[in-house]
Amino acid sequence: MTPFTSLAEVCSAISAFIRCCADEPRTVGFNELALALFAFQFEHNIPYANFCRTENHTPATVADWRNIPAVPTRAFKSLNLTVLPEVDRETVFRSSGTTQANCSRHFHNHDSLAVYHTSLWPWFAEHLIDESTKRLLFLFPEIDQAPESSLAYMMDEVAKRLAKHERCFAADGQWQIDDQAAVDFLHDCVTQNEPVTILGTAFSFVHLLDHLDRVAIEFQLPSGSAAMETGGYKGRSREISKPELHQAITDKLGIASGRIICEYGMCELSSQAYDCKLGQANTTPRKFRFPPWARARIVSPETMGEVEIGQAGLLQIVDLANVNSVLSLQTEDLARRHTDGFELLGRVELAESRGCSLMNLNHA
Repeated sequence: MTPFTSLAEVCSAISAFIRCCADEPRTVGFNELALALFAFQFEHNIPYANFCRTENHTPATVADWRNIPAVPTRAFKSLNLTVLPEVDRETVFRSSGTTQANCSRHFHNHDSLAVYHTSLWPWFAEHLIDESTKRLLFLFPEIDQAPESSLAYMMDEVAKRLAKHERCFAADGQWQIDDQAAVDFLHDCVTQNEPVTILGTAFSFVHLLDHLDRVAIEFQLPSGSAAMETGGYKGRSREISKPELHQAITDKLGIASGRIICEYGMCELSSQAYDCKLGQANTTPRKFRFPPWARARIVSPETMGEVEIGQAGLLQIVDLANVNSVLSLQTEDLARRHTDGFELLGRVELAESRGCSLMNLNHA
């Protein structure tokens, strides 16, 4: 295809592709767009171009999206991996490190955020919206309290899309849950017999569930209620296994296990994966899927080649919606490859000396 000459042109082409995929899932055109986006990012993202040269992979030598060099997500902590000139970096998403020095940073402008919106909504709605969706309880801060949180931004967009639904944001800028506000909102949902969708991080759910334990409250939320759980614990609460957390959500809130959906995303990405859709039975193991405009690969830490079906390796993601930075990312997550998605197994520990090429798997 004709090379891209501007970010606006990139955003227009990628948005059009996403809209086509949302209407009729397809794979035709993905490779062509990925290579064109890679060439654009190579030209305008100097740190990324330097990285690609050290890997001996450039737009002149790469003919398949699988061979586009994947940048370790931790590189976002030390490098400005962006095609945007400094004057155009209107918005920044930061990961939730304990200090700003530990945070990844992902810059956006108006055009790239428009692509983010285009990517976010159809895949979210397909997995988490149905006829039972009536009310929304966000265990997140509002965007003005956490303006650099990609999760807060995501939830703000969801709230805007569902503006006619009654909602409550029950966390402050420090991610502390307003227990009384949450309990009052849930109690009203029960009283009015209106299903509620609760959206939160794993640690936010633990905080809410622990509060319900302390005050000896259990809810039997109306049929059709649902939960979206995302993220890890990051030292913000006690840690429990995912099955244990989901069982507690069912026991304390009355939400059926089949209506608990897990989301996978990060501030360095512009698309999200989900492990189930409302109305479908959860599989065992739970398998995540990205939308058609993003691809997940499970690669060997020794060879960086894709592993066989059923084998474990490192999760690599190519996301066309990442127009403004780097479309190919090497995560620090261990996953198992399946024919119809990937199973998350935990985090890995990268060896500092070699970035993504040397990795020590932590199965503990």
